[in-house]
This record gives sequence, C-alpha cells and structure tokens, in this order.
Amino acid sequence: MNSREILESFEGRMREFIDGENFKKCIQCGICGGSCPFGFYTDFTPRKIITATRAEIVNEVIESNAPWLCTSCNLCTSRCPSKIPITDALIPVLRELAMNYSHPPDELGQALTNIHRMGNSFGESNKKRTKWSEGIGFPVKVLKKGEHVEYLFIVDDFGSFDLRGQEITKAIAKLFRILGIDFGILGEKEKSIGDHVRLAGEFGLFEEIAKSNINEFKNYSFEKIITMDPHAFNSLKNEYPKFNFSKDVIHYTQLIDERLNEIKKILHPLNYTVTYHDPCYLGRKNGIYDAPRRIIESIPGIKFVEMYRNRENSFCCGGGGGGIWYDSYIKKYVKVRPAEERVLEASKTGANVLLVTCPIDAIMFEDAIKVTGLEGKLKVMDISELLLESIGKGV
Repeated sequence: MNSREILESFEGRMREFIDGENFKKCIQCGICGGSCPFGFYTDFTPRKIITATRAEIVNEVIESNAPWLCTSCNLCTSRCPSKIPITDALIPVLRELAMNYSHPPDELGQALTNIHRMGNSFGESNKKRTKWSEGIGFPVKVLKKGEHVEYLFIVDDFGSFDLRGQEITKAIAKLFRILGIDFGILGEKEKSIGDHVRLAGEFGLFEEIAKSNINEFKNYSFEKIITMDPHAFNSLKNEYPKFNFSKDVIHYTQLIDERLNEIKKILHPLNYTVTYHDPCYLGRKNGIYDAPRRIIESIPGIKFVEMYRNRENSFCCGGGGGGIWYDSYIKKYVKVRPAEERVLEASKTGANVLLVTCPIDAIMFEDAIKVTGLEGKLKVMDISELLLESIGKGV
C-alpha cells in the first residue's frame, strides 16, 4: 500500500471516532509533545504525527517507534486545546495501521495471541485464575450460573496471574471479608477485560472480548461490578456500554471510601511517611482523586506528602496501553523509563512508602526501585495492603 492509500485509511478510521476529525484542527501548539513521558525519545510526537498527515507521510510514522512509545496516559489528550482524541483514537489507529503494514513489538504480538487463544495475556490456563485465593484463610465464592451476589469482583489478568498482583488481590479480598461485603468471582470463566487490547489498536479483538464477557456476565445475578485494576474499570465503565452493557462499575477504593466510618474503628497507628501515585485510568481518565486520599488520611500515624506531579498532572508508570507487555522494546529507545523517573520523584518527597491503587503500577514501580538503587529506602504498597497492616496492628 502506498503512502496516499495509508493516509486515506488513517483518515477514514479517524472519522469513525467521536471527535476523530478534530485532528484536522490541530494548531501545532506542541503541548502534547511537552506533556508526553516519551516526548524526548519518540520519532513523532502527536503534533508531528499530524504534520505528517498533512505531508502525506503517515507511512513513515507507522514504520517508526512513535506508535509504540506511547503509554496511553491521556495527559496529552486532557491538555489538548483542540480536543483531539489522541489517546483513544489517534494512537490506536496508528497502531492498527502499524500492525497491518509494519512490524509491532514481538512481545505485543505474543500478548495479543495469548488473549485470543487463552483469554489472558499471560498465556496461562484460565483454571489458574483462582490461584491467588489459595491460603487466604476463607472460601472465596466462585459464582455458579444464576447465583446472586451484591458485587461481582473482576480481578483481570495482572491480579490473577502476576505474583505481585496476586498479593494485592488477596489484600482487597480480605478487606471485603472484614467489611462483610457480599462478593464473588467468575474463576476460570473470567477472561481479560481487554483495555490494553483496545489501546494497542486491536479494535476487532477488543469488540470480540467485550461481547463475549458481556454474554458471560448475563449468566449471573449481581448489583455492581467492582474492580481492582483501573484499566478494567475504565473499559467496563466507558467502553463496554458501547456494546449494550449497563451495569454499574466501581473501583475498590470507592467502596472502601463509602465504608470508611466502619473501617476507621478498627485501624491502628502506623509510622510511615507516604506519598500516593494517581493511576492514569483511575485519576486523569475517570476523575477519582479524593477517595484514595480520604482512605490514606484516615489511617492514624500516617504522614501523607504529595508528589509535585499529582492528581490530573500525575506522571505515568509507563505500563499502560500495552507498555508493560513490551518493556524490552521501550528500553531500546529510552534512557530513563517513566517508572524510574516517578520513583525518584516519590523518593524526593521524603516518603518511605509509595502508595498505589493499580497492580500494574505496583509491578512497574517495584522494578524501577531496583534499577534506581532505592531498595530499602522506598517501598511500594497498594492502599489495601496499608489498610490491612493498620488493622493487623490491633490483632
């Protein structure tokens, strides 16, 4: 396919998205490139990508590192004065074209193949989805068809199969148990929710995943879906309704925040100085900033300090949009990964604990702490783990 045909394909796909044609309104201000975690390393910032469309050289963009050096953090989109849907349309469309006409990172291809074949990005048997619940000390309800619970707990891939993610899943489930929350999981019937698939430009696979999951959900009775992964939360809340899905979806911190008066009664002092990282898809994408902070501030003895970049200006961990799948590809182009930059920023606050509410953040930051020599100085904890420790001090 020649450059003109690729441009026409790009423009045609962009027209299919809400506000997609806004890319033609780009005023070349450069805010996007200045906001981007990879702005210094990418061959084409969003501004330059749009310049390339005007010069009819989109083919050069899809052959470059630009489609893949994007964390889908949504910072450029949130700041764009022309309201161009960079994160949800521009970059995924380029990635779709790159997968069709160029060569995507090998690790990305493997993750997508695993999801298509096995229902999860790890390529594991879905029978292992409940492994996190082993040794938890109480039975975790795996729903049978027609069975009712108040909350369907969607764990997603990293909470199910990654060892660090499993620790966080256990902590959240224990909090649910302590609060008497009626919840259940799908076990081996759960499949990847697919947010990274969508952001990677595999729109057809994402639609297939979403429709399959929605059909599976119909086999059970529940009031709300509760998630631990902000990416799963985002897709279920904002993308699945496009396929006639209408259930309420919440992140676990929202539920804990609602029950804070109950949990405060069993909390005991901890001697930590903590800072909190706003996940891109909990904070900037979905506006949930205050619930995690109220939880942190409810724990006695805790000193809470903010990082310079917080709330809507939070700096990405680098794992979103499939980035966690092809970290080795990113390392070829980047001297300091976003996660490394972020843990150094956290350390400068004087905090000895970096709090997160996303399993991918925990995974990325713990690796970054090793690389930056901060082991023993900065510890990564999910808010659920901090709460459990505070509760345990009184046991």
